[in-house]
This record gives sequence, C-alpha cells and structure tokens, in this order.
Amino acid sequence: MGYTALKGGLDAIQAAEQLVRAATRSAGGPALSTSQIMTAFPLAVDRVMAEGSLYAPELAALALRQSAGDLFEAAFLLRAYRSTLSRLAYTEPVSSTEMYPVWRRISPAFKDIPGGQILGQTLDYTQRLLEIEETSAPASEGDGAASGHGEESSGEAAGSTPPRLSKVADVLRREGLLGNRPDADPAEAPFDVTREPLSFPAPRSARLQTLARGDTGVLTALAYAGLRGYSAADHPTLAELRVGELPLRVIHPYTGRTFTAGRLRVTECETLTYDLDPGDPNLGTLAARRIGREEPSAKERFVLGYGLVFGHNERMAISISQLDRALAGDGDTAGAARNEEFVLSHVDGLEGAGFVEHLKLPHYVTFQAYLDRTRHLRESGRGAHAAMDPDVGGAHPHPHPAQVGP
Repeated sequence: MGYTALKGGLDAIQAAEQLVRAATRSAGGPALSTSQIMTAFPLAVDRVMAEGSLYAPELAALALRQSAGDLFEAAFLLRAYRSTLSRLAYTEPVSSTEMYPVWRRISPAFKDIPGGQILGQTLDYTQRLLEIEETSAPASEGDGAASGHGEESSGEAAGSTPPRLSKVADVLRREGLLGNRPDADPAEAPFDVTREPLSFPAPRSARLQTLARGDTGVLTALAYAGLRGYSAADHPTLAELRVGELPLRVIHPYTGRTFTAGRLRVTECETLTYDLDPGDPNLGTLAARRIGREEPSAKERFVLGYGLVFGHNERMAISISQLDRALAGDGDTAGAARNEEFVLSHVDGLEGAGFVEHLKLPHYVTFQAYLDRTRHLRESGRGAHAAMDPDVGGAHPHPHPAQVGP
C-alpha cells in the first residue's frame, strides 16, 4: 500500500513554530544571548556539543535557545549543521598528558598522585538542596572562562612550556600490572564512523567514536546495567578523571608543518578493572573468577577502560570508559552491556529519539489499513460462524471469501 501526498496544514505548522519562539522570550523581552547561555548553562552546552559531535560552544548555545532548552533537539540541530560543513583535514594525535590547563583532576584509586588531586568545579560533594533564594549578583568577568566557554587559554603562548601531569595509570604500567589493550593497535588508522558504516565486530576506534557521540542518558543506563551484573566486567575503579584543554594540531596544507590551530576542552576518564590472567586461553578474561578459581595468578594485572568527550561531561566519560571495557570481551555477549551490536546500535540518542518521536507524525493511511484489516477479519469470522449455525439468519454484509461464488 502506498502513501498519498497531501497539501495543507502549512499555516498551522508555522503557527506552532512561532509559539515555540514566543515561549523562549521571558515576559515579552528579548531572548537570551548565546553568551548568557554559555555562562549560565555551561554543562548543557557541553552536552549538546558532545552529542551533536561538533565542538562549537556558540553554535551549541544557539541551538539550545532555538530548541527552547530541549537537549536532544539542540544536539539534532548541531549535528545537522555539522553535516553541511566540508572536511578540511584530520587532526594529528595528541597525548592527554599535554592537557593544559587542567581544570579538574581526581583519582579515586590513589590518595596521593603525581601533581596532586584537583577538585576544581564540581557539585559532587555538596548537599542536593534546592536554593530557593534568587541571587541577583552580577556574573564576574572570569565566569565565562571558568565554565570553559570564555576566551581560550594560551597554555603555549610566549614560548612557555605548559606543565604536564603524568598519568595515574603509568604507576601501574611501571610495575608491570597494566598492559596495552590487546585490540589497541597504534599503527592502525582510526575508523571514521561519519563516513563508513559500522560492521561487527567493530574496531575499538569505531566503538569509542560511536560511544562519544551517544546519548548521555543511554550511556549511563548501559553502564549502570553493566555495574549491576549485565556484563562480564567487574566493578571498575576510576584511575583518573580529568577536565582540561587539549591542543588541536593539524598539518598546514602549504608548508606541511604541524601547527596548533586552537584548543578544545575535553573530559577524559580511565577506569581500572581487575583482570585474571588475560593471556591464558584456558581461562579467558575474568573467567577464572567465574569458575571459582581464587588463587592469584602470576600474570595477575589490571586492564584499562577509556573514555573522552567534548566539554565538561563527567557522567558521559565515565560511562564510555566502563562500556569500552565491557565491550572488549572475547566474544562472550552475555549481558546487554557486553553485546557490541546491541550497545553500538542503540546509544545514538538522535537515531533513537527520532525513531520514537516519529510516532507523533501522521500515520493515517497505515492505521486505517490496520483498522480495515481488523474489521474484515472480525466480520469474516462472524460470517463463517453464521454459515455453520442454521439458527443465525440474515445475509452478512461482508461474507467470508470462501462463501463467495464465482
């Protein structure tokens, strides 16, 4: 059955859109500026950039204003705009040890870490009490920079050498307790999920890219499911969580030399999972504990889960690092959070919400087809019963096809 294109309803659609525009203005006044949104709602702007897969704070703030604060719709707008941009170049790989300035850095695994703990900007240790009293204090000049959406920092300016904070995971590497992931090949070119379709099993670079563009709520739910046992990975420990700026380096198209084009604020998370003898084919990753082996192995060590996202989005980065570890199994897909195809096919919030919300669009033709079929089957059933029961008289308006002669 085909669809029939109909004209009409344009005036109503435009009027509905105007109602949204009017609702974004408070008491008939002007709409919030993008700078006000970046200062007042920095975490919302960062989430839109991460899920929209485009580092552009001002455009993310504009999308938030246009969508009346709907984070999904704002990410949709940003990713749609991203699809119109030309691909100029790929950035050069950088080490996260180059992160400077580091606004926040904590390690729940170790109390004393090289460079020290930096609590930074967080509400993790405060009581969740609603502040009823409205404050009218003006924002200070440094608020925009503190939120990461003011002027970019100049960590490499004036020939200065930014201080580097070593990685907490390197402490375990020096002791031989933490090795490289078996599926991590530094020489392999990164997979580009924006240009190549996913196939399973997917390379790790494709998994990390897909997760980094995922919906924060979906990622959190899947990571939570893994923590509750719907994954073979044990309860992880955060080795390190960082929020800071990384240099954006590209190769100059004319000189061929690498230069720093700007800086990006990112959140990075590395989680540690206790692993028993991952190289033993008779045991497999974490299999020793599942079959009841309690004695430690000579190859006992830890494995690393990794997550990195645009902006300040700790919940998303932690969830990605947990799922990165859970998806690095040996083919065992027991548990939803360990099934690569299930996870990667459902973390994209734009695809998921778009498919769910398309149900709001007109389905007149298809539903009428369901109705006609249901009525026909019901009436056909009555006709069949009437043909078998001599006490039932009268002609049926819709006789069963078997009763209709040539």
